Amino acid sequence: MGELFYINSLWIILGAILVILMQGGFVLLEAGSTRMKNAGHIAGKTIFSFGIASLVFWAVGYGFIFGENGNFFIGLSEFFYSGAEVEGAAYSNAAFFVFQLAFAGISLAIAFGGFAERAKLSVYLLFAILFSALVYPVIAHWIWGGGWLAEHGKQDFAGSTVVHLTGAMAALAATILLKPRIGKYNADGTANNISGHNQVYTTLGVLILWVGWFGFNAGSTLGVEDGFFGFVALNTALAAAAGSVSALLISWIVLGKSDITTMLNGTLAGLVAITASCAFVETWASVVIGLIAGIIIFYSARFFDKRKIDDPIFALSVHGVAGVWGTLSTGFFATPELASVGKPGLFYGGGLEQLGVQALGVTASGLFAFVTSFVLLYLISKVLNGLRVTEEQELIGLDLSEHGGYGYPEAFAQTTAPDASGTTFTTNAGQPVRD
Repeated sequence: MGELFYINSLWIILGAILVILMQGGFVLLEAGSTRMKNAGHIAGKTIFSFGIASLVFWAVGYGFIFGENGNFFIGLSEFFYSGAEVEGAAYSNAAFFVFQLAFAGISLAIAFGGFAERAKLSVYLLFAILFSALVYPVIAHWIWGGGWLAEHGKQDFAGSTVVHLTGAMAALAATILLKPRIGKYNADGTANNISGHNQVYTTLGVLILWVGWFGFNAGSTLGVEDGFFGFVALNTALAAAAGSVSALLISWIVLGKSDITTMLNGTLAGLVAITASCAFVETWASVVIGLIAGIIIFYSARFFDKRKIDDPIFALSVHGVAGVWGTLSTGFFATPELASVGKPGLFYGGGLEQLGVQALGVTASGLFAFVTSFVLLYLISKVLNGLRVTEEQELIGLDLSEHGGYGYPEAFAQTTAPDASGTTFTTNAGQPVRD
């Protein structure tokens, strides 16, 4: 094994580390975007669900995706992956396994956005197993493992469909079955704003995700020999920047105020959209893709809200709608020089063929992820006598009802004592409040 083997392997492991670090971004993003009484629960379930996904991916997920003895639908070997290396390979297979494991964990984290603040902990556990074994690997095999969409030339360099749309469709199934959070919608159908408890956490989470995305996209080159990873990273950075700016501006124009949540979602939408196309389009196109993603996300979130689809983390818009747009975008912007998979896009003389393949891919993958997740969650609800915690548990928060303690214990501890003048004060969240 030559020097390039070791450098490529190190690059892939670095990419895996960055993608795994994105779990920390999701911890801050989701916890900050929800209420204080659920923060510890949301942070903790992210860790244990990634642990479950890792074990299931080792046992069956990797084999279902990349197993050589498979067919157009699923792979059928490499179960309980041993880590054995292949002579003459360009990089370590074990490093590649860890990299792919990290992707599976991200898709599950996206799916769990649709469960936030109302699902039982046992539902997270069971669905993590089933999603990691029966949903994500099937779609990944279709596109990345030599399945039927790969045979059609489906372009999805780092996972706008495989990772993001798959997770978002599972989140949609969950939001429908779980129904909205208490107090989200009024009897007349109007929505109430349930604000997250810490916008600084949310913002820091987005920044961590942005940094981790360079491992996500640039790491997917799986090598350093030609320096192409730098070009992929450039496209990734430009699309994220464009998404953040366009989302901020559209919210400012429409609402009269620049909405920070929309800006943050626009940043993520730009990243999600460029994930499929980062290796297939020129830099100017990455800016256009990001700009459009930032605008789409603003209207998409409002669309779902008006239809009483309670999506606390905006998974459907950020990862679903932007994932669809990003996947379709290669059908417009893929260049003859960069289209290492499939064919050039419409704007480069390729006609509608590649756009049709992309549309077929998002339709088939989205439907499979949604229907399969819906059925699995329905079966789980029968086994567990429902997916949702009781009304009382939801009102007091999942930190206390599911884990026996708050993520912010001082904030919820109340003590009453008189001051020097004899006036009684109640201490709550560290602040004295007169009775």
